[in-house]
Amino acid sequence: MSPTTGVLIMMNNYFHDVATAMLAASGAALWLIVRKYDGREDEAVTRYFLSIYTGMTKVARFSLYWILIGGVPRTLAYRSFEWANAVGHGQIPALIVKHVIVFSVVGAGVYFWLKVNRRVKAIREKMGA
Repeated sequence: MSPTTGVLIMMNNYFHDVATAMLAASGAALWLIVRKYDGREDEAVTRYFLSIYTGMTKVARFSLYWILIGGVPRTLAYRSFEWANAVGHGQIPALIVKHVIVFSVVGAGVYFWLKVNRRVKAIREKMGA
């Protein structure tokens, strides 16, 4: 593997992990915002909340797309880039735990977004938007 390819794979892997964290964190943050928003009748507050939701949805979608698209080169280069290094240092159990955690984090992020999305649909219906 050329040094340039190695750097590109390493950067992809880093941003892949960041995207995973962003998906879960943005979902959890918005879920907390929804909990604080509930019961507000002020139209300005509702419109502000919906604008936050729209912006954070863009972040979450970009994160999910990066996870899916960035996962392809990461998977293809895994044996030569990550696995070989991990085997050499006896880190296989750590890699297994990491991947279990990462899949759980993505699942949690998707769960939060689906839950928040249902709430936002109800808010929009109530507003007539």
